[in-house]
Amino acid sequence: MKPRFDWIPFTVVFLVVVVLLYFNTSVVPQIQVVFLNSLQSEQQHNKENLYQNDIDKAGPFVFTSQMLTKHTYNKVVQTNSHQKLRNQKANVKQKDIDSCSNFKDSEKFDCAPEGLVTEARCRARGCCWHPVLNMSTPVRGLPLDVPWCFYPDNYPGYIVDSVDYHPQGVRVQISRKTNSYYGNDIKTAVVEVTYRSTYTLRIKIYDPNNKRYEVPVYVPSSSPTTNNTMYSFSVSKVGEPFNFQLVRKTITGLVPVIVMRTNRTAPFMFTDQYIQLASFLPSSYIYGLGEHRGSLLHDTKWKQFTMWNRDQPPRENTNLYGAHPFYLVMEDRDGGSHGVYLANSNAMDVVLQPAPAITWRTTGGIIDMYVFLGPSPESVIQQYTEVIGRSFMPPYWSLGYHLCRWGYMTANGTLAVVDRVRAAGIPQDVQWNDIDYMHNQLDFTTGPKFGDQKSMVETLHQRGMHYVMIVDPGISNTQKSGTYTPYDLGMKMDIFIKDSTGKPLVGRVWPGYTLFPDFTHPSASQYWTTLVKEFHDKVAFDGMWIDMNEVSNFVSGSTSGCPSSSLENPPYLPAVDGGTLRSRTMCVTARQNLSVTYNTHNLYGLTETISTYKALQSVRGKRPFIISRSTFPGQGHFGGHWSGDNEATYSDMYFSIPEILNFNMFGISMVGADICGFRSETNEQLCVRWHQLGAFYPFSRNHNSLGMKSQDPGAFSNDAMLAIKTVYLVRYSLLPFLYTLFYNSHTLGHTVARPLFFEFPEDEIAFSIDRQFLWGKALMISPVLVKDEMEICLSRLRYATFTCRYTMEEKLIA
Repeated sequence: MKPRFDWIPFTVVFLVVVVLLYFNTSVVPQIQVVFLNSLQSEQQHNKENLYQNDIDKAGPFVFTSQMLTKHTYNKVVQTNSHQKLRNQKANVKQKDIDSCSNFKDSEKFDCAPEGLVTEARCRARGCCWHPVLNMSTPVRGLPLDVPWCFYPDNYPGYIVDSVDYHPQGVRVQISRKTNSYYGNDIKTAVVEVTYRSTYTLRIKIYDPNNKRYEVPVYVPSSSPTTNNTMYSFSVSKVGEPFNFQLVRKTITGLVPVIVMRTNRTAPFMFTDQYIQLASFLPSSYIYGLGEHRGSLLHDTKWKQFTMWNRDQPPRENTNLYGAHPFYLVMEDRDGGSHGVYLANSNAMDVVLQPAPAITWRTTGGIIDMYVFLGPSPESVIQQYTEVIGRSFMPPYWSLGYHLCRWGYMTANGTLAVVDRVRAAGIPQDVQWNDIDYMHNQLDFTTGPKFGDQKSMVETLHQRGMHYVMIVDPGISNTQKSGTYTPYDLGMKMDIFIKDSTGKPLVGRVWPGYTLFPDFTHPSASQYWTTLVKEFHDKVAFDGMWIDMNEVSNFVSGSTSGCPSSSLENPPYLPAVDGGTLRSRTMCVTARQNLSVTYNTHNLYGLTETISTYKALQSVRGKRPFIISRSTFPGQGHFGGHWSGDNEATYSDMYFSIPEILNFNMFGISMVGADICGFRSETNEQLCVRWHQLGAFYPFSRNHNSLGMKSQDPGAFSNDAMLAIKTVYLVRYSLLPFLYTLFYNSHTLGHTVARPLFFEFPEDEIAFSIDRQFLWGKALMISPVLVKDEMEICLSRLRYATFTCRYTMEEKLIA
């Protein structure tokens, strides 16, 4: 009988070969993959070749992949032996081998953060080279995984020159003799450690000889010091390589925890345009590092977070609208927690690796780091918001249901939707308008086609409702002189951002060619208040929605391009979407009053929010209400945020929960997502489910895009309207409780919406739960997040629950 051919092992081997060939030709062109029929023993095989790696040990033959440089590959082909490799290894100094061999893969720190690097270039940096086959998510075209080029022990860097321990902190002077591979090193630096409170300290590393850009303080706070701390900070001895360690002291119920340790990580680097600081983490339970889309609990298996504010609809693995260089760690099952905030607004990457460890890489500024020792997660956020500012106290009406869309087109069309929702008996407190109310998308104007906006707002007010309209930062510069106050006044006050030549930088947004106000200008608030008052005298709006303020620009850079410079083309470019810092925004060489945009870009949304807050406060004389798309630490003190241009999908609905929980940790309590989705067509079942979740967003607004079908509650069936009405009557019955939560957030720094682990910090199951969340301590929300799902599964934790369950005549809405 003829033996049957077994396709399974053949298919497996074939797929492995295809993957390796693809990896060889497409991903890492510097590497050649050689297949050898390994007839020698595994021990001899590993002994003879440092770079060989078994990939298939099942079956009669062993295929191995050999990762070699092209130069070495040619020698292997020519000699058909490993003699050349043995000769090469024999020439390596033993001390170099020792300094590279004593690392677990999880504890290798990348010596080539800019991406692809050759062996020769790696070794020229004085780093270790060991290729590893991996198949992770590509970053810059390469997998972000175990680095092939990594730092050895005792990599040359800063040496401690002096250490001064004093009751309120530590002062350390460090210096380096050699240049790093990025050049322009700060040769002498000072490390200033201040014990701010029993559980908070500040670590500042700066150049004592030259003033560098630092993030300004927009929320004045006290600068206390203490000598009574629940932590200890230690630094290397004089003459040794610079490293430090921060340890939480023993307290009741907790064991001492090494919160930060820099020894045997990536060396501290401080150059003009590249700063690197790495530390081991006490556990893999890490949160924060926004704004990014993903689960609440981060994956520490080689995960990168890029911070550079960008007009980018939410998706995974890219930089989005805001930058929040803050993380919170649950130290382990004992319930201890700490947080770290790096006050730096330059473009940056933050890398997590499974050691666990974290590496900060920023393109400028200084290290200005605050560490908050909790010890509970809620107290970490209280300590953090004490530094960046407590969340603003919203007006009571803003806690109601908000309705908006791009595409009402007229005042009458807007009121018709309000009437439709009102007829359904669904409570609504706030009506919004997108840019379709404007005349040719010009800020602070009403288009003749839109109709009588003033009367529309008066009608809303007569019904006890409130009104919010959108304003973008781009100011048209093509209107006839003397006809458009925002441009004429801005030119008179010299308020607009300049290009590198000193002329107003010209971009292009909705109204066409535009200029951008510099909200760091000392007269910015006066300018903005004038415009707000002038328009408010015509249309008595109650709040402002500031959009497109990353800042967004439809031409990358400017209409006249950007100069070639080290700012536009830095030696290290974080993994920003678009491949340049100017992509979808202005030139980073643009000049603002505070500094060049290279330094201040991430502050634009925050500074616009501050000017808008002051304007509304002056014009209305009441507590302002502002929702901003772009954010930075401190935003929550002046306004709220929504998650941007999401899609109408169940996935987007789920991701909104980690979003609102993260932003509450960032000190922005007034936060929500566009209910039912913005960018694509929704359906009735999804929209009902989303309302059942969105009724428990701190900021609850339904919003959709131009050209999409109506998705206000009145657009659906009677059954759907009843389901939405039911859940919003529940929200309204809880408004006194919600208002109290906001008051506690405003005065004490508490979160409004919080993860379960905040209340159950010793329950490891709670650490990864992000499909349920809490309002304060007492109310848990467990929404349905899956299509056609009829049941809700609760975790084993015990607490007061409130669940939304949705059935309709024993069948779901299609």
